[in-house]
Amino acid sequence: MAREAGLDLVEVADKERPPVCKIMDYGKYKYAQSKKAHQKTHQPKLKEIRVRPKTGEHDIETKINQARKFLEHNDKVQINVLFRGREMQHIEEGQRVMNQLLEALANDCRVEQPARLEGKRMIALLAPKPSHEKSGGKAKGEAKAKPPATQAAAGQAPSAPPSSSTPPSKA
Repeated sequence: MAREAGLDLVEVADKERPPVCKIMDYGKYKYAQSKKAHQKTHQPKLKEIRVRPKTGEHDIETKINQARKFLEHNDKVQINVLFRGREMQHIEEGQRVMNQLLEALANDCRVEQPARLEGKRMIALLAPKPSHEKSGGKAKGEAKAKPPATQAAAGQAPSAPPSSSTPPSKA
């Protein structure tokens, strides 16, 4: 039957009784297996965002969007606030910019190293939040259990409450 189809008869599970065989193109199967073995996994990289204390509001928003893209790609983000010359006398301006960046990214990441001053730089390190699938998160359970009012608003009929073994009494 396999010869008629121009395919191979491949033994899939030899320890089973009876042994399990499959009709397939063995060369194509081996090629697909080798491709799966050579697929690369994503290696997290350290991406850097540089800002200055005098950086404008719109430019900071752009940097926040860049950082979000890096975090979505599972890369770590290092935020640098660079001070030059007399800017070192106004560290509070750099701290304001750093806090603005950290507050905007608070939902997308976890802070691995809080902001600290190293010479003429203020540095913070952010890492992507672990995905919900790994943590078995609370969000999954909340999505399944909708209150009846929400279901009715979404166009679904509210489900009946679970019935007990005794019928409701008439009063």
